[in-house]
Amino acid sequence: MTSLIKVGFVGLSKQGWASILLAPTLLKNEKYSLTAVSTSSLESSKASAEKQSETVGHPVTPYYGSTSEIAADPNVDFVAVSVRSPIHHDALTPVLDVGKDFFIEWPAGRNTKETSEFAEKAHAKGLRSMVGLQWRHSAVVKKVKEIIGSGKIGKILSTSVVGLAPRELGYWGPRINKANAATTSDPTAGSSMLDIVIGHHLDVLTYIFGDLGSLSATAETLYPTAEVVDTEGHVLETIANTSADHIAFTGTFKSGVLVSESWRGGITATRGRQQLLWEIDGEEGSIRLTDDQMSAAFAHSRDLKLYLNGELVEVASTGLMGNLAAGWAEFAKGKEGTHATIDDAVKIHQMIDAITLSAKEGRRVVL
Repeated sequence: MTSLIKVGFVGLSKQGWASILLAPTLLKNEKYSLTAVSTSSLESSKASAEKQSETVGHPVTPYYGSTSEIAADPNVDFVAVSVRSPIHHDALTPVLDVGKDFFIEWPAGRNTKETSEFAEKAHAKGLRSMVGLQWRHSAVVKKVKEIIGSGKIGKILSTSVVGLAPRELGYWGPRINKANAATTSDPTAGSSMLDIVIGHHLDVLTYIFGDLGSLSATAETLYPTAEVVDTEGHVLETIANTSADHIAFTGTFKSGVLVSESWRGGITATRGRQQLLWEIDGEEGSIRLTDDQMSAAFAHSRDLKLYLNGELVEVASTGLMGNLAAGWAEFAKGKEGTHATIDDAVKIHQMIDAITLSAKEGRRVVL
């Protein structure tokens, strides 16, 4: 019988993404056992450990501050790190140094340098990794791969996307929620629209079509300042916004498939404005994925409507919780599992770098 994967969870506070979605989907899988948590303070770590001990039915050890202690815990053999991108490096490095298998949220470091460092250390110690790129586990994405693989639409010629990260969500553009302001307005923090929204999409693009060969891009910051607002919408301050909020690129996959994408951030979601439209054209048919709901651009956290040659395809979707659960299940399979790894994260960062370089220098970049 395979032994349980003993999990130490970094960033598992009483509230937030990790507490509400990430940890519950992990702990519902009988192949994992939560043994320790680590947060930023003694108070929060004790509160989290108490809450999780009640949930799992056995004691959970609390740690706080540096992740070196939870990484060194002999009762932990897999460390899940769910913290904001600027502290990915400090949080994950002790885990790698000790030599524990790990999960890290996308973007798995602020930039290619940090992500590549993670990958090098993981390979040197033979560690297994998983990155929080859950969209590839979507039932809709799997159906798209199935349709393409079946040959129903013939040879794939091109794919195109028009996406919107609207102002109302408070991430990018002229109005940013206080909780996001420190990271989303600064492109060096790893949480720009290019990093998050487009980064998640790039993972699925390469998952379906293979590696990109070359691209040309344009990126503009149409909203150079942003009002920071509290939870009630009151303006607290105005800050500089240096992250590109309108990004477009065209390119060619090594498989020969052409790609054209246009992403807009910060504009309002007025009636009739396209939230997300993704089309895949084959010689004998087409696939269209679309959604007009506010958060449609965050397709990694929801399911799009899927049309094959104009006809709606019914997909038995399990939503975001199902996508997350599928990722944990794949990791638990060991070498047989299909999930995003730190190497996939490096590849996406390299594409992000290519988009940034092309936009800056006005030339085509070969990957």
